[in-house]
Amino acid sequence: MSPGPVRVTNIPGAGGGVGYAHAVTQRSNHANVFFSASPATTLRLAQGQFGHLTVDDVRWIGAVGTEYGIIAVSRDSHWQNLADLMADWERDPSSIVVAGGSAAAGQDHMKVMLLARAAGIIPGQVRYVPFDGGGEAITALLGGFVSIFPGEASEAEAQLEAGNVRVLAVLSPERIPGPMADVPTAREQGYDVVWITWRGFYVPGEISDQEYARWTETMRALNASNEWLELREANRLRPFAIVGVEFEEFVRNQVSDLEQLSRDIGLIRD
Repeated sequence: MSPGPVRVTNIPGAGGGVGYAHAVTQRSNHANVFFSASPATTLRLAQGQFGHLTVDDVRWIGAVGTEYGIIAVSRDSHWQNLADLMADWERDPSSIVVAGGSAAAGQDHMKVMLLARAAGIIPGQVRYVPFDGGGEAITALLGGFVSIFPGEASEAEAQLEAGNVRVLAVLSPERIPGPMADVPTAREQGYDVVWITWRGFYVPGEISDQEYARWTETMRALNASNEWLELREANRLRPFAIVGVEFEEFVRNQVSDLEQLSRDIGLIRD
């Protein structure tokens, strides 16, 4: 843990690409700086959206929590479960419009592309409208302008508790506790789709092994602390503690898997 205050700097641009480039080109051997990451980072790396930069240009220190994707519709929707939705979607893919809080080919888009592929729908037939964040996408859903919101559990919990949306599936390996405890997973309903939105960190790629070890030990201590447990729960994150070499392997495998998935559904063409 930090012995003193930590200065936080937001580096916007290119969905994390500007920050990633900054870590590689401007901070390559700076041992006292670290950067946040999520599947948005690995997805863009997989799709080559960070230019010539690769997953091996930095060192991945650990994940501290996760949440899971969901498939939600408005409370007025006639779809009562995922099977109802998928039956209509398979029958007429062009009739259903999806709104997400990520850009085209981003996380929310990928969730429904994977679900469509699992149902035998040609991914290119998915009608996806990107919004600037999940809040705007949910507003479009509640306004009746779109049919589906493929967001994160935390984005939909308040609307679910207020009775404004119906969550048809969680994209988790098993059911999640809390307001969505009774919502079945996509796997339970016959669609093998999981989307884990982990939260983690990386450091510049040219720091020493000793400095990297210091970071991984700090991450392990954080994950084991009661203070972080309370903060994680307050921020609606689920346990997901992977650190060091195991996390590096996890990230590399995810980039490889997402690259292949992006090719399979037509987002990457040689």
